[in-house]
Amino acid sequence: MRFTAPDGTYVTAPRTFAARIDAEAYLADRRRDIDGQLWNPKAPTVAKPDRKTFRVYAEQWLAERQINGRPIKARTRQHYRGILDRELLPAFGDRLLSAITSAEVRAWYADTLVDSATMRAHTYSLLKTILASAVADEDEVIEVNPCRIKGAGSVERVHTVRPATVAEIEALTAKMPDRLQLAVTCASWLAMRQGEILELRRGDVDLDAGVIRIRRAMVRVGGRLQVDTPKSTASSRDVAIPPHLLPRFREHLTTHTAAGPRTLLFPSSADPTRYLQVKALYKDFHRARAEVGRPDLRWHDLRHSGAILAAGTGATLAELMARLGHSTPSAAMRYQHAAQDRDREIAALLSKLAANEVVAE
Repeated sequence: MRFTAPDGTYVTAPRTFAARIDAEAYLADRRRDIDGQLWNPKAPTVAKPDRKTFRVYAEQWLAERQINGRPIKARTRQHYRGILDRELLPAFGDRLLSAITSAEVRAWYADTLVDSATMRAHTYSLLKTILASAVADEDEVIEVNPCRIKGAGSVERVHTVRPATVAEIEALTAKMPDRLQLAVTCASWLAMRQGEILELRRGDVDLDAGVIRIRRAMVRVGGRLQVDTPKSTASSRDVAIPPHLLPRFREHLTTHTAAGPRTLLFPSSADPTRYLQVKALYKDFHRARAEVGRPDLRWHDLRHSGAILAAGTGATLAELMARLGHSTPSAAMRYQHAAQDRDREIAALLSKLAANEVVAE
């Protein structure tokens, strides 16, 4: 963009604007300077634009990124690294941050990962987050975030979860190998995450207090298994064991778990010192779910089912968040809504029952 100075020369704006309204505001400021005879072509009219490329800033951002004062998880860092290398750096890497426009972002988004809605949303969200950090940066690297596509960072749920009933959970448990039956219990009744279950050790089970103490989780980073802290600060929690399940835990510790507080509850069948491989767990789980007539059920759906059972007890939102290890209310709200929907079904059935009783009389 250019404008004409009082001496008749053309002056080029020092940067590209993210939106037309920003360019018009810049021109209006220069017109006021000229009309007020304050125009000085040698004086900077705006802050000197930062010369950082997207590549330089993104690498710095990834190296220093923190959430609530804590470095991001290794798995999250790997996920971001992959998105940067595959999608964002090839598209924007050599562009100056101040030169990336909303139109450019929209054109890129229109052709990016159109066959993968989830990864497309993740990719756009990462770009938007990095550029938002540049806006908020103390040095004011850019003034406006060019990522302005509404809804681009979210994706509609493709898989509709049909929660498992108590009867289905117990039938599924019975169909699993004896040494893995308690894993289904932890995933459903205690609504534990898969990584939390696979890292669970004897010392984490306090039967006297009736709780599981979740302080670690197993994650896969770069094809290798490693121990990390749970997903968030809220994920480090004590989960109360329903009293009717305490005998099940005692039996597993006696029959399937070696001595020592560091002993894994669900180790590899070949080596009790090594982690159970996820594909081995899924092999038994997929067979069991087919035998109970729920081939649609995913392992994570067990946690969803347990969360809905907990919500059905009348637990408050704060209580659900604490039990599930959620740091924000939004996820826990999904389970409350599901429980409320089920309650309406129950109410409708009660009305049918009442109507039948009236007819019978």
